[in-house]
Amino acid sequence: MNVAADGETGVQFRIADTFTDSLARLTGEEQKAVKTTAFDLQLDPANPGMRFHKLDQSKDKNFWSVRVSGDLRLIVHRTAGSLMLCYVGHHDKAYAWAERRRLETHPTTGAAQLVEVRERVEEIVIPKYLEVVEPRAPQARIFEGETDDTLLSCGVPLEWVDAVRQATEDSLLELAEHLPREAAEALLDLATGVRPRVKVPIPAAPDPFEHPDSLRRFRVVANVEELERALDFPWEKWTVFLHPAQRDAVERDYGGPARVSGSAGTGKTIVALHRAVFLARSNPNARVLLTTFSETLANALRVKLRRLIDNEPRIAERLEVLAIDVIARRLHESNFGPVRIASAEEVRQLVAAEAAEVPGLKFTSQFLLVEWHDVIDAWQLDSWEAYRDVARLGRKTRLPEKSRAALWEVFEGVREALQAKALTTPAAMFTRLAEHFGAVDRPAFEFAVVDEAQDLSPAAAIPGVAGFWPTEWAVLRRRSWATDLSAAVLLEGTQRRHPWPLSEPPDQLPDVASDPGGGGSTARSGDRGRRWECRGPEGRDLGLQWR
Repeated sequence: MNVAADGETGVQFRIADTFTDSLARLTGEEQKAVKTTAFDLQLDPANPGMRFHKLDQSKDKNFWSVRVSGDLRLIVHRTAGSLMLCYVGHHDKAYAWAERRRLETHPTTGAAQLVEVRERVEEIVIPKYLEVVEPRAPQARIFEGETDDTLLSCGVPLEWVDAVRQATEDSLLELAEHLPREAAEALLDLATGVRPRVKVPIPAAPDPFEHPDSLRRFRVVANVEELERALDFPWEKWTVFLHPAQRDAVERDYGGPARVSGSAGTGKTIVALHRAVFLARSNPNARVLLTTFSETLANALRVKLRRLIDNEPRIAERLEVLAIDVIARRLHESNFGPVRIASAEEVRQLVAAEAAEVPGLKFTSQFLLVEWHDVIDAWQLDSWEAYRDVARLGRKTRLPEKSRAALWEVFEGVREALQAKALTTPAAMFTRLAEHFGAVDRPAFEFAVVDEAQDLSPAAAIPGVAGFWPTEWAVLRRRSWATDLSAAVLLEGTQRRHPWPLSEPPDQLPDVASDPGGGGSTARSGDRGRRWECRGPEGRDLGLQWR
């Protein structure tokens, strides 16, 4: 047995996603026993106390079982230089799983796969003396016209190519459950008319476990602490096994701002967390901000982030996780002193009072409030000329110059009243911070990652009023809080808490705000149509699409 310099064994220790899946199905007491055995295996896989049993019936001769307790068995793949946890379950079920699996390298893509062994099953037909039902016409075979090379390039295991070619619309989803994930996803794309990208072996990564498709299901675990994190939290599975497109978004050098968008459940928050940690690790002296629109979500991000870096305190010291308005208040206090934000009721009263002073004003109080929040305050318009010339995109009511002049009397009075009371608004606070940090050499953060960026709005607490997202973006756009926004700016894409009042504001991020299109669900069976896209500087398509 080789021993590494740190005193640990030289055997590479891995876990597979099939192991974490099966572990989650056990009871709490059973999981504790399995984790104890897993820790013991990692510390000393050659310990005589480990009861390894060779599985003679398995198609892969490197599969072994390890006794956990009376009936629990851990299935491991064991070679001279590696040990991988593959599955855990009760005796018969665990053995049956191993007997129908084989670890192999795909001949076309070069990825390591746990392939389910196909077995010929003959259906026994029992005659039924019932009323004859007219049989349905046979369904078309979806992939009948696809070549072997195409199916193999999708990651379909060689022995499953014929079965895939026989698949129909009814049988496709069931078939996909037996295939490696990348193959199932590519076939679903093919079935809906989307040509998947051709997968080719990676010359620089001769190790099949280093292939991007392998990295989403197999993970090298370096120490006991890392193994403990991977086994303790169900959510942690998603932080361990990244989709190749997710990993690309996390580790890519964008050369400028970027945006990742997609519908709910496509893994954008996982990318945000990993991206923030990646930036902190890659830049030892950098300060990184991970932010979102609410304190509740920021707290959830903080908990998940702790699971990723709980054994790396130096990274945690340089990585702030705060809601956008919380960090803004903190920065304002440290640079200008405490800030007094006008409440929704105070703004409403000021607007009503100023409107009463303008004779003949025919606009409703609701219109005045929305015009204030969506246009005047959102864009920090501070002069009649600025309001006269603003485009007001997204506002349905057209205003001639005479009407705007009357309205400006109201809004100018509101601005003066706020100033007299030493009150400000979130939009004004963000603008002041943007101007301040734009004029100093030292930013608050070197990198910023924004989750749920489409919902950035300090005014979200005001029911039914769209808010100040333009000035929030201005803070980021001017690189005042962060000198380099090469971190991904992440959007939900299809779900928003409130409508955006302006479609093309003059100070919007031009290099990240281009709508990638197709951010929502496409027409597919079940909920398999979710997709996300990633854009780089000037809306450049980075070629990252996860369907």
